[in-house]
Amino acid sequence: MSAASLVDSPPTLRQNAWLLLTLGLAVAPHLPRLPLWMSALVLLLGLWRWYLAITGGPLPPRLLLFAFAGAAVAGTALHYGTLFGPSGGVALFIVLVALKLLESRSVRDAVLLVFLGYFLVITLFLYDQSMSMAAYTAVPILGLTTLLAALAQGAGASGLGTPFRTAAALLLQAFPVMVILFLFFPRLPQPLWGVPQETAEGVSGLSDVLAPGDLSRLSLSDAVAFRVDFQAKVPPPSHLYWRGPVLTRFDGRTWSMSPSLASGAPPLEALDGGMTYTVTLEPHHRSWLFALELPGRGPEQSLLTPDYQLVAQAPVRSRIRYTVTSYLRHRAQPRLSGGEAERALALPAGGNPRARALALGWKRELGDASAIVQRALQFFRTEDFFYTLQPPRLGREPVDDFLFNTRRGYCEHYASSFVFLMRAAGVPARVVTGYQGGEFNPLGGYLIVRQADAHAWAEVWLESSGWLRVDPTAAVAPERVERGLASVATPGEPLSVLMRSGNNWARPIQLAWDSLTNGWNQWVLGYGGERQRELLSRIGVTHPDWRSMAVLLLVGIGAFTGMLAAGLLWRMGERRPAPAQRLYRRFCRRLARHGLARAPGEGPRDYANRIAAARPELAAQVQAICWLYIALRYGTESDPRQLKRLRALVGSFRL
Repeated sequence: MSAASLVDSPPTLRQNAWLLLTLGLAVAPHLPRLPLWMSALVLLLGLWRWYLAITGGPLPPRLLLFAFAGAAVAGTALHYGTLFGPSGGVALFIVLVALKLLESRSVRDAVLLVFLGYFLVITLFLYDQSMSMAAYTAVPILGLTTLLAALAQGAGASGLGTPFRTAAALLLQAFPVMVILFLFFPRLPQPLWGVPQETAEGVSGLSDVLAPGDLSRLSLSDAVAFRVDFQAKVPPPSHLYWRGPVLTRFDGRTWSMSPSLASGAPPLEALDGGMTYTVTLEPHHRSWLFALELPGRGPEQSLLTPDYQLVAQAPVRSRIRYTVTSYLRHRAQPRLSGGEAERALALPAGGNPRARALALGWKRELGDASAIVQRALQFFRTEDFFYTLQPPRLGREPVDDFLFNTRRGYCEHYASSFVFLMRAAGVPARVVTGYQGGEFNPLGGYLIVRQADAHAWAEVWLESSGWLRVDPTAAVAPERVERGLASVATPGEPLSVLMRSGNNWARPIQLAWDSLTNGWNQWVLGYGGERQRELLSRIGVTHPDWRSMAVLLLVGIGAFTGMLAAGLLWRMGERRPAPAQRLYRRFCRRLARHGLARAPGEGPRDYANRIAAARPELAAQVQAICWLYIALRYGTESDPRQLKRLRALVGSFRL
């Protein structure tokens, strides 16, 4: 069959089924993200195309397909508000590929759909770049490449076994080239192209506001917030306070951030040598970074705010890696300006009268700010307070309701009420949110901080010491700080699976998987210019430029191509003959033992004619064997029954 007639011929039923299956595998992870009507439409179009393939019915008219396409465009625009960007663009692309199936008539159309399928696979990485997703995409890629090989063989090909082996061999041969290009192709500081960024729907994590119950909901999340590599020994849990948003404005129920009254970081007196570590932060679509209290030197493209909060210059929309130096022992801002003190003492004009009266009583009795702080901690420690992941709802006076009625709360309840008491007593104070603790992974030598580790604590300003961390939760449930959230969770309380699992049999498996995931994040997803220079320095390229990178690429690809060619040549020289060829050689050796050897270069047809002329009594047997061998060796099909017949003829041949 000529090439022109091949591409215009219709694909077989098996090829149509394989096309629908592989495209379905490429689309399947997208379906939960699509609106229900769009997922149903895509499935309906696929089933319709399969019905037409098995019944041989006519394809729908183009006018109907145009109507479907117009409805899909309108529905996508209404649902997503745009036809561009990851969500709207990918959704519309999926529907258009499904519609393309209904106008696919020939092998040429099927080949086009295969390449559209490759693009569908690529779009999966817009949403999930995990190691498991990379492994999953290998399945549709192998399936699409198998179909491409089968379409190239035409309708006469029997089965998909040979195309599958061809596709697997091609992909395995391409894999080392892909690795070489990944490692040595120059890394650009910015991508050549990008897609519009979208809002952070469904992203869990800290917010710039805090109300009762906000952090307790995060206790259900196993999601990793960030991972930390320490250059020295990991600090004890009592020092693992990862500083995030600092909240100073209170409206009677909710704490929020307020604009800074100063510019630049205030003075920080370090009382130790500092601790340096590297944070790999997951995207949270906010600008703040996390660091141990208190950070003294942050990474490039970041700044330290007047309240010692480390923030990036742009929202963190992708995984980033940064190095920080923090000072665990310090004296922070020993002088407080009038405006800053006023902001740290501000309370609503009314509300929570019982808490105000309690704080004013402490102020009249004690006078000293440090003594007031200790009295408040003693109050939490000695009264009947209870730490719980399921705090009851609070009334119109939330601080009073918590301090004198429910007395059951999560960390935000204790931090909020403590800061309220301090301000009511005339002690400058603010709420700090972030994460506390973390789990050490001995397999990777790093600390895992999850969303369930979210925490809130307080800071008070004392004239002799500056800003000091005070954690009222530690006064009520000190085991929360020392041993983590699972140590204080009671049976029946909501808690993430990984936080509750403890040291059970599955824990090593979970840590091993996280270690693999961290390696994937660091060396694949996080393989940028810095990582590339680190790798090149290990192989002796200390100052890489485009010339040295080009040489590495050419040498690497050339060396692999040379090894591949040498292997193929060796395999061709050592290749085991086909079954029909082995039988024919046995037949020729039998004739050679009786003086009828085949001449070098003599084909089976000429050999049969010569034997028939020399030994007429053997003509029928010889010609049957040679003609059958020609059909099996040089024909387009391999029939097992004909091979069995050839084996029987050669076995029974006698001179």
